[in-house]
Amino acid sequence: MNRAGAITMLVIGIILSILGSTIAAGGVAVAWVASDQRDDGYFTSATERYAVATYALASPRLEAFGEGTAERLPFDVGTLRLRAAASDPGGEIFIGIAPQDEVDEYLAGVNHTVLRDVDFDPFRPVYRNISGSATPEAPGAQEFWAASASGPGEQELTWNIAAGNWTVVVMNADASPGFSADLQAGFRSELIRPAGAAILIIGLVVLAIGLPLLIVGAMGLGRNEDPQDPSRAGPVPGPLAEPSSAAAGATAPYPVHLMGRLDPGISRWMWLVKWFLAIPHFFLLFFLWFAFAVISIVAWFAILITGRYPRPLFNFAVGVMRWNWRVAFYAYAAAGTDQYPPFTLARTNYPADVVVEYPDHLSRGLVLVKSWLLLIPHLLIVSAITGTATWGWQLQSGEYDATGGLSLLGLLVLVAVVTLLFTGKYPRPLFALILGLNRWSYRVLAYGALMRDEYPPFRLDQDTET
Repeated sequence: MNRAGAITMLVIGIILSILGSTIAAGGVAVAWVASDQRDDGYFTSATERYAVATYALASPRLEAFGEGTAERLPFDVGTLRLRAAASDPGGEIFIGIAPQDEVDEYLAGVNHTVLRDVDFDPFRPVYRNISGSATPEAPGAQEFWAASASGPGEQELTWNIAAGNWTVVVMNADASPGFSADLQAGFRSELIRPAGAAILIIGLVVLAIGLPLLIVGAMGLGRNEDPQDPSRAGPVPGPLAEPSSAAAGATAPYPVHLMGRLDPGISRWMWLVKWFLAIPHFFLLFFLWFAFAVISIVAWFAILITGRYPRPLFNFAVGVMRWNWRVAFYAYAAAGTDQYPPFTLARTNYPADVVVEYPDHLSRGLVLVKSWLLLIPHLLIVSAITGTATWGWQLQSGEYDATGGLSLLGLLVLVAVVTLLFTGKYPRPLFALILGLNRWSYRVLAYGALMRDEYPPFRLDQDTET
């Protein structure tokens, strides 16, 4: 397969896979909601208090299937249940639902309130008052209501949803002005469960088309562009920030190599706009990381069965890591160069690179536990390095509270670029520390993505000499 064909299949596969997974997740959510129906099968809102000083409270227009739809549908859409109780134990409340035009005619010239919107967390209704001087007739005497209930205590009406434009009206039973009532709405439909199943099936079908295309496209790129082949990279002048075995002492170098060369002529100010310039890369990386996650799942099964990570998929995964590191090195995780990152998975002469040595064999047993259980200590450390949550002690509550803030890595990069702004020099010892933290994170990523069996070392490897 040529490179253009592999890219086309990968792009189509990613789009279909994302679409299919989203649709399937929606189907699962709908099915779960359908199975969790309570209160006689109704989905109900919280009971909240609504109070107005006018004669009536009218809901926004309830449009069921729009205009032009047949009055009688060939299936049961569902049932709406409304409950209302006057706040005053001695009061009598009326609640009814009727066609929009009938309600408009009934309340024409009457001072009433329209409920425009409701915020439930916290509860806050938004009203619009419509002025008028007319006094409405008693609502219970009207004949246009499709369903209604009236009297003291809690009143309940149920209405089989029909096509048309409808409005719910709540008011005092004697049509006097000013009332306060506790209201609750509920909905039940036999269509929810089959709708969820249909959505799930559609999502799975789209996934069944998209996933093979994604995998074949990734394998094609892994074969054609082999990002592991060092002969594809041009010469990289100057020292790279990857420690040598001599610098590491007697400790053997870890088979995941993250390198970066600090640009000696780096601009004082360009770091202010690099995040903006890198937006095209961020967009593409969103889809590439999705593909990375998919092929990691495929690799899990391949390793479990064969003890090997398929080489083309391995090359693709390393290429995604390399692409991400080049963008991170340029924009936010080091800001160590002004050279714009290339749009490729393969090795180039860019001053930032990632190499993961391909393993001839991987443990079938470790694949079951290394991505989560064995990685917990490193995940805690990496979350402290790259996470954005900071903890503060709340004296009043006596509890810890998480608030947003810069990560350790982000703070170090900020210090480095601010120093660069005022002095024109990027502090090299700080650069070495930043590279060490990134190196730690990428080693953990490679191990968690099943690419190596060697446990990541607890060290930064900050030496900047080759």
